[in-house]
Order: sequence, then structure tokens, then C-alpha cells
Amino acid sequence: MNETAYAIRPFLVGDEGRLAEICVRTGDAGADACGQYSSDSLLPDLFVLPYVTRHPDFAFVVDGPNGVAGYIVAAPDTDAFYEWFRQEWWPSRRTRYADATGALDPRDAHCVAHADGLRAGAEEHAARYPAHLHIDLLPEAQGSGLGRSLIRILAEKLRASGVTGLYLIASSANTGAVAFYPRVGFEALPSHEGVRAFGMIL
Repeated sequence: MNETAYAIRPFLVGDEGRLAEICVRTGDAGADACGQYSSDSLLPDLFVLPYVTRHPDFAFVVDGPNGVAGYIVAAPDTDAFYEWFRQEWWPSRRTRYADATGALDPRDAHCVAHADGLRAGAEEHAARYPAHLHIDLLPEAQGSGLGRSLIRILAEKLRASGVTGLYLIASSANTGAVAFYPRVGFEALPSHEGVRAFGMIL
């Protein structure tokens, strides 16, 4: 891969569609999740679009030869972000994933239950690590140092904004990501079954 063909820049309005696509294409523990839910809009509605809506200044993208190939997004104050998500973002979107009786497609139930539970105080690590991130790179952009650069740029932005800590949660099945985060400055945190949490003091 020609690393010079890739460049990191701030998120711009108009990137949303491509970021949503990348979120889905990497949404199965790093593999393609297209068609796994009732709608391919579910994962982006949870894990990327609310972040670029609420905090576009904490979002950066990777431009490549074929367009945007990756991103990092963050909430600098997890508790405040989750309250906004609960009150303003999620209620109208939740109806997209229920039928006329309010029943959910079984494929969506786990993700919707996760979203329903987001609120201030829901994340145990947020007291010490107030910010959290989501990062995704298409396979074509992986293994080139771009993930490390995205995390460094975001950490510098958060630090300059007075944020004291950053955490993330990855699927335990995403073995590449689980191995990657300690190499870029994160420490392993107590985790629940099926996921691995990592934190960084800024």
C-alpha cells in the first residue's frame, strides 16, 4: 500500500454517508456487517452519526485513493453525550427499528437494548476517563500507521480541550483491535463478557 496516498483531515459536513458505510463494513468485529440487521442504518445511528452531529470538532477522517477510508469520532464528555443521545438523538430514531406494534426485529434487539440503556452514569469508566471514541478503518487502509495517527491526533485535540482521560470498548472477537490498543498507549481495564475496555490518561 502506498501510504502517501492517504491523508488525515477534519470531518466535513457531507462525509456522513461514507462514514455510515464504513461503520457497517467494519461493524462485525472488524468484518462486514452488511445485511446483519433489519437496516444498515442501525449501526451508524449508534456508533458514528450521533458523534459527528454532536461533536464534529472531535471527528477526523482518512482520505484515500477511493475516497474516505476510515474515521475516528469521540465524545469529550461521555455522561453529557449519553444524556443528549437519550433525550434528543435516539427517541425518534428508535422507531425506525420497530414495527407498528412496537416489536423489534430479533436481529436488532441487542443493539437497541444497548442504545436504550445509554444515559449519564451508564459507563463505569467515564469517571476516570471522561471521553470515549470509536475508530474504524477499511481493510485497504489498515496496517499503515493510520490508526495510530488518528488516535494521536484525537488525543492531542482532547488534551488541548482540557479532557483528562479517554476510553474505548472493543469486541473481544476483534483480536486485531484488542492487540492494537495497548501498542498505542491504552491500558486494559476491567471488562464485561464479550468486550474489552481500554483507557488512556491524557
